[in-house]
Amino acid sequence: MLQKGLLIIVSGPSGAGKGTICKELISRDDSIIVSVSATTRKPRTGEVDGISYHFLTKDRFEALIGENGFLEHACVYDNYYGTPKDFVIEHITAGRNVLLEIDIQGALQVKKKYPEGVFIFVLPPSMKTLKSRIEGRGSETPESLNKRLSSAYSEIELIKNYDYFIVNDTVCHATDLLQAIITAEKCRVDADIEDIVRKFKEEN
Repeated sequence: MLQKGLLIIVSGPSGAGKGTICKELISRDDSIIVSVSATTRKPRTGEVDGISYHFLTKDRFEALIGENGFLEHACVYDNYYGTPKDFVIEHITAGRNVLLEIDIQGALQVKKKYPEGVFIFVLPPSMKTLKSRIEGRGSETPESLNKRLSSAYSEIELIKNYDYFIVNDTVCHATDLLQAIITAEKCRVDADIEDIVRKFKEEN
């Protein structure tokens, strides 16, 4: 019996540490497939097509939009970004778990097209910690910092659209929680109940 894989969507405010948690998860479990986004921007030095991004022309990207080829997409600074649907569905159907680290607006788009995904919201321990993490990047002006913090307050209100939340107090503990969620989801009765019942009936 081939159990369908999970689509694991991890998102949260900028500075919450979702990217760090996802990297730690992959280092622990290399069976998880990372969803590679598509973009129309030009590759940067060191980026590899199909690994860093799927680099597409604008015409091809827009054609895929018309073909419903993305689970989500957005236009940022005149460049498109999106999550190719076929890649995700192919791996999930083959029983593999696919990890998608994405911003909150993108996650909400995915939920409309694939509501059976596992939606996980990463929170900082406090807004003070979030501010400190963003300041630690050294790339924010006072104005942009205030804008990010204001956005974070609004984004946290969207947590009600998610299935789980993780407080990123330490990367190790937060990743432990993420792994526990994945394990629990694989054991859900409603995941493949018909196949489970059929299997045991056939054995008796």
